[in-house]
Amino acid sequence: MTPRIIDIHPHIISADTGRYPIAPQAGQRSNWSQKRPSSFEELIAGMDEAGIARAAIVHSSTTYGHNNDYVLDSVATQPDRFTAVCSFDLLAPEAVQVFDRLLARGMGGVRLFTGGATAQTDGRWLVNPATFPVWERCAELGMAMVIQTTPAGLSMVAELAERFPKVRIALDHCGRPVLEEGPPYPACAGLFGLARYDNVYLKITPKTFDLAQAAPGGAEAFFAHLVQRFGADHLAFGSNHPASAGSMKALITQGQDCLRALSDDDRAWIWGRTAQRLYPMLAD
Repeated sequence: MTPRIIDIHPHIISADTGRYPIAPQAGQRSNWSQKRPSSFEELIAGMDEAGIARAAIVHSSTTYGHNNDYVLDSVATQPDRFTAVCSFDLLAPEAVQVFDRLLARGMGGVRLFTGGATAQTDGRWLVNPATFPVWERCAELGMAMVIQTTPAGLSMVAELAERFPKVRIALDHCGRPVLEEGPPYPACAGLFGLARYDNVYLKITPKTFDLAQAAPGGAEAFFAHLVQRFGADHLAFGSNHPASAGSMKALITQGQDCLRALSDDDRAWIWGRTAQRLYPMLAD
């Protein structure tokens, strides 16, 4: 059985820096966006080669800061196949107005970016009440929130999941789990504790595949444990292309190797069905 694949974590970078100027968050551009940028057209070609049906494209904050023009302009050309996951300043007084403008242009999800390869903050602003009006708008619309944070921020994810139970929260890179001790992964207590919130979902990306393959017990043990904790219907694949090196086809092959021991039904949820729950506009 070959499950339908939907990618909820690719990025795109334009070669047209005049139309889409480089203005990274925190002032430092990510190395991957300089060394192996991938345009929207290149993303489509890679998806077609890899057999990926649809995608929720995640705005690159380490390239464009809060300017979401490239991802929005791109998905507008093929709205039946793509949606945009945008980032903006939730602490700004006009945050709700910005949200509504992005929504009108095709935004399908919001990403809260606390830092990445270039800079990492403590993310305390995630639970600042000034951000709550945007959360309330997401609850009204059924729109997913994506949170990029480290294990140190998982308690804030729990706080937000409890405060906004109607908002589906997708945690980037599976919350960057610490797996060095192997099963039952005692360092992941904070991550596994999020399973009690039905509105918390985990993105499984090549970063997760790499960590699992290097851990005692390997990928088979970790993903079986993850499915047992969260259920496959709360796990979704994201390629992280081109931040993760390699072709999209190669990244899919790595994922297939890592998830091979799971049931056909579990793999179908991870490769596509959960994505359609998070982003209904990508449903058939």
